[in-house]
Amino acid sequence: MTDERIALGTSRGRWVLAATALGSGMAFLDGTVVNVALPAMGEEFGADMAGLQWIVNGYMLMLASLVLLSGSLGDRLGRRRTYVAGVIWFAAASVLCTVAPNVEVMIAGRVLQGIGGALLTPGSLAILQTSFQHSDRGKAVGTWSGLTSVAAAIGPFVGGSLVDSGSWRLIFLLNAPIAVVTVLVTLRHVPETRDESAGGKLDINGAILATIGLAGLTFGLIGAGDGGFTSPRVPTSLVIGVAALAVFVEVERRSSHPMLPPGIFKNVRFTGANLVTVVVYGALGTATFLVVVYLQTVLVYSALWAGASLLPMTALMLGLSGYAGSLSDRIGARIPMTVGPLLMACGFLLMLRIKPGSGYFTTVLPAVVVLGLGLVSTVAPLTATVLSSVEDHHAGIASGVNNAVARSAQLMAVAAIPMAAGITGDTYRDPEAFHSGFGKALWISAVLAAAGAVIAWFTIGDHTKKPTVQVNHHTHCALEAPPYADSRTPSTAS
Repeated sequence: MTDERIALGTSRGRWVLAATALGSGMAFLDGTVVNVALPAMGEEFGADMAGLQWIVNGYMLMLASLVLLSGSLGDRLGRRRTYVAGVIWFAAASVLCTVAPNVEVMIAGRVLQGIGGALLTPGSLAILQTSFQHSDRGKAVGTWSGLTSVAAAIGPFVGGSLVDSGSWRLIFLLNAPIAVVTVLVTLRHVPETRDESAGGKLDINGAILATIGLAGLTFGLIGAGDGGFTSPRVPTSLVIGVAALAVFVEVERRSSHPMLPPGIFKNVRFTGANLVTVVVYGALGTATFLVVVYLQTVLVYSALWAGASLLPMTALMLGLSGYAGSLSDRIGARIPMTVGPLLMACGFLLMLRIKPGSGYFTTVLPAVVVLGLGLVSTVAPLTATVLSSVEDHHAGIASGVNNAVARSAQLMAVAAIPMAAGITGDTYRDPEAFHSGFGKALWISAVLAAAGAVIAWFTIGDHTKKPTVQVNHHTHCALEAPPYADSRTPSTAS
């Protein structure tokens, strides 16, 4: 293999895009159909709100905790091999979800899916950043965002139809054929690469501490919403979570091989982009978690129509993400990343107009369209900013960190915001009580999104400035870019 950058419009470029979009799209598809199926799962399993939260958060917990560690595995074992292993693992865990006899086994299956997702998800962005010519990267990221939205477009129709027909378990089997195609395309068209210079130990301690910390906080927050803070296990879990994360920060600071190198946050632009990620993805994760359930519980939509009601947002992402990436390349990310979260906040506030008996075209659709335009303006420029804020040979670390930040934000938000809004226990089955809590959750999401606009305005500066981040560590993330031919010699295997 020669270290040549690929033009986006070539046959090879299209295959690389296909390989990355298929794996990511599988995860997007799964997330879409799981949200649509939550009310049906809750009814069959007799699950309360905490059970539904864990079905979502079991996946997010492992993804957020392990996404950086999986990078080091790719460095040593080969990035293509690790990516393929993640796809296969994800599909096998999906089969377990298909046959789950109770909510506990379902949550276990989702946890295992999270491990597979940690192996496959962020690698796609690092491949885009390092495979394509510099002038094509913004559009490649935008096109990737649009292609993965195809899965989200298919999900509500297929998943909703299966749920309405009483076969919600089959939604997890949708991953099997996608996994087969992904593996075949990847093995055929994606060359194997590894970092022969990667040395030192894997940061196992860091991964364990991150998992304990996030799990402790999640368990405590969900438990508080389920039974209040009077149960001893709630404050105990929260204390364990905070203590584990504090130790994690210290371990990473002192480690010679950290999975989260602290030096990467010295770049203000990179740090600002990740702060925007925290608040925007926290707001979005909670809203999308609740809105599909709300439409089925309060507006009595079928699963199919509840999922399809968000399709205009997906269509906007599919049609305009590429243009958003190109626009960000031309004018910089500051303006799009400020306007985008503000539009998202407006979309959340427009959802406050949705009430029992509301018409779709007069209340739901306007909110969905505005929210979709906000996402279009935010996602591709945000992703491109994260990757361009560091030197190319740190692109994998940047990608992995941003993925971990996004998933952690969603994890904490889905655990905390329903509790803060009073959506606990069996509230989601009571239309009147759920409506009241849903409105409070939307206000919280709107405030978070608006905060993202403020952060972007003050931290996302001139896009022409050279990155100055310095990352001092002895190991490398498997998501890290192969270096430029004119400065370094990559290690590859075919």
